[in-house]
Amino acid sequence: MELLFLILLIGLMAFALGSGFPVAFALPGSAILTIAIAAGAGYLFAGNMDAYFAQGGPSQWLSAGVTNLRGVYWEVERDTLIAIPLFVFMGIMLQRSKIAEDLLVTMARLFGPIPGGLGISVVFVGALLAATTGIVGATVVAMGLISLPAMLRNNYSKSLATGTIAASGTLGQIIPPSIVLIILADQLSSAVDQAGTARKALYKVATGQLSMPSEFEVGSTSAGEMFLGALVPGLVLVGLYMAYILVFAMIRPQAAPAVRSEGRIDVAFLTRVFVTLVPPLLLIFLVLGSILSGIATVNQAGAIGAAGALLMAGYRLREGQKRAYYPAVIALLAIAVIAVIVPNFDTNIKNIRRSSDAIAIAVAVVAVICLIVALVWSGYRALKFDNTLQGVMIETAKTTSLVFIILLGAAMLTAAFRAFGGEDLVREFLVGMPGGFWAQFIIVMAVIFILGFFIDFIEIAVVVVPIVAPILLTDPAANISAVWLGVMIGLNIQTSFLTPPFGFALFYLRGVAPPEVRTLDMYRGVIAFISLQVVALVIVGLTPSLVNYLPNRMSLLSDTAPPPRNPRLQYCLEEYVTDRIRQDGTRINEAIATAGKLDLNALPKPLANDVRAALSSAQSAFKLLDTAQAAEQTVMEKAVAYRPVHQRVRALEKDIHRHGEEIKNLERRMSSLRDETEAGRRAALQARVGELTRAQETLRQQIPADWKATYDAFSKYQREERLARVKYRRAADRGFEPIAEIAEVLGRTSELEPLRAEITQLTTSLVGKDPKVAQKLLSAVSTRIDAVPGSSDISASLAKVKRILRSSSPDAEKIRVGIEATLTVFDRELAWRKSAAASVLPGLRVYTQAVGDTIGARVSKSLTRDQALYIASCQAGHRDVSLSF
Repeated sequence: MELLFLILLIGLMAFALGSGFPVAFALPGSAILTIAIAAGAGYLFAGNMDAYFAQGGPSQWLSAGVTNLRGVYWEVERDTLIAIPLFVFMGIMLQRSKIAEDLLVTMARLFGPIPGGLGISVVFVGALLAATTGIVGATVVAMGLISLPAMLRNNYSKSLATGTIAASGTLGQIIPPSIVLIILADQLSSAVDQAGTARKALYKVATGQLSMPSEFEVGSTSAGEMFLGALVPGLVLVGLYMAYILVFAMIRPQAAPAVRSEGRIDVAFLTRVFVTLVPPLLLIFLVLGSILSGIATVNQAGAIGAAGALLMAGYRLREGQKRAYYPAVIALLAIAVIAVIVPNFDTNIKNIRRSSDAIAIAVAVVAVICLIVALVWSGYRALKFDNTLQGVMIETAKTTSLVFIILLGAAMLTAAFRAFGGEDLVREFLVGMPGGFWAQFIIVMAVIFILGFFIDFIEIAVVVVPIVAPILLTDPAANISAVWLGVMIGLNIQTSFLTPPFGFALFYLRGVAPPEVRTLDMYRGVIAFISLQVVALVIVGLTPSLVNYLPNRMSLLSDTAPPPRNPRLQYCLEEYVTDRIRQDGTRINEAIATAGKLDLNALPKPLANDVRAALSSAQSAFKLLDTAQAAEQTVMEKAVAYRPVHQRVRALEKDIHRHGEEIKNLERRMSSLRDETEAGRRAALQARVGELTRAQETLRQQIPADWKATYDAFSKYQREERLARVKYRRAADRGFEPIAEIAEVLGRTSELEPLRAEITQLTTSLVGKDPKVAQKLLSAVSTRIDAVPGSSDISASLAKVKRILRSSSPDAEKIRVGIEATLTVFDRELAWRKSAAASVLPGLRVYTQAVGDTIGARVSKSLTRDQALYIASCQAGHRDVSLSF
């Protein structure tokens, strides 16, 4: 019966959407109606309102959607969606201020003389508008009103012209900043949590171990990472569009002719190009650049974009009038002043130390006030000119409200879908498919593509993604990143704007196209561009590094990058070390050999022994790395024969586990059927339990008899590889860390020497003072000594003096003796440090510089730029880890 109500739920939703009922109400309405019908049917026919629910009852599921939405979006940390109204405001303001119009006219004149130039200019402007506005409807309408008549007037093919405009208008869905990407990032963050839990359970079932190594965890995502990941695929799509138009123009020049430029390409025209093109490009640079460089979060970048759009509107709406550019110039000068002051001065009022700091803060305050004045001035202009600002605010509120109401409706629909076991059915269907992850992935992408013919991108993102994403992310064989999955879904969703009969871009264009352009011409025109989107989908699917590299690069180069010891970095870091040794192994070995010849007599015996042990470990580390690489090669060779057996057995075990879960569910339902009138239903469920139990036994018999021996043998090779890597890491750490610490101690000898005078002064300053005051004086000196590496012996001697001061009646003579003893320790420490700094330190520094980015990489505080770039490239692919499960 649950399946019947699941079909009813989908049918009601499809009927409501197909009849034109508002999406925001169609989703929760179909969920509420279906739950109510199921509860009523259960009460009438089974005497229990919960009878036809997979689990729980109507009251739980009716409140589940709202509860889930509140639990997710009421959290302070979940602020991703704040960026939506900011980017919407930016897009609508730029559209209302006729920036798009200027771009289209200027670029058409610039590109027109080349074959297909008008079409290429439309794609170029579409990409620029995508990176600034991201509003599909506004972009398509603007290009339809301005470019379509020009293209038709110059004998462009109707299908090519309409297809180019419709497809270029949809670039805002994949080129950041994009509302689709923000929503997908939000949905995928929850999916990652579910997938992580499922993968840990899978690991526990497969290996019997309670904890899963962190290197196997599902990587999280954010809106910023989605923007970074979508940037290159978006540019690939733009390139495909332009290449298609150019080739089309060469093959059929009469259908996309070159257009002679009206007027000359002179200084005035180039100035016009500069004024038209540079402000949007500068805004793109500020918005995306601040995200890419890690200066701003997505929300902060959205605020930057909204402010920039307001400034641009301020001068564009007053174009040709006096003082039109005053607010923009004031804002630019203010930003320039702030950009100079912030990195060069401490702008925290509490930290003012010099008069220059106070002057810098005062200038910064004036600059901020000027920036605020420029924004208020621009806003006033936008408000006074045709009430533009009010219209933009109203449209922003409408769009933002629409998104959030749909999110609430989708949460309720998803809750109803789960109430009738829909999620379990989808999981069983996908997991049970032959072909593994890629078969599942292709089916999901095909379903999303087909759904795009009928429903909007928001519904797909908030209804389909939460159901299928956890399933796809859990699979350890593909081990895909959430960013890659999000970008692939985003590329696929983009086609929903072009696919007939409900492609919204086609509706927008139809509304502004002249009568001679038939709807059939539009349908013909978009076919080629839909095909190009599918081609882009295939390219990105086969080349995940196009998506993953930029987010990895920015993450590893940022100030918050994970340390080199992070377990998720170890594999790629060791690959980097291997490559460096291949390239520069001779020089590294020579540095180790040279360090071994150093005269260490100036060092205390324990430290000298530490240096010798470290050099010995360094020599063994390279051999251990070779052993680890050989062990990995052995695992790869053995995996060829093992993988098919492993996949088959794990598939059988999944089926056995799935049957077991269904048996538990049936037994739970049987336990609730206690009435004698329900004996028939209970017997049917018992029969089903028997069938599943027999199916489990049949599946167990299909597992090869030698599976345990095969598994143990392969696991032995994996353990040998892990052990070899652990041995290498320990040897590498021991081969660098002690020497680096000793080099730091010797390198900071000059910091220790001035402290002798302070210790000497304690002899007089402590005697006769109040014990508490004396302790503070001693603690201040101890703190300065502790700041010098390797000064623990001196600090320990001072600690004895501190204990004397803490006694009820401190003895002045004991204090004097204690300080003299400290000075003796100090002199001894300083003497050997000075001697070693002159004779040993240069050799140790040569050693640490030579091996610092290889065997010393793990103990460094942060990755070097070369290491970060190598690891970003290494992790950009998807590494199969399924044999560890």
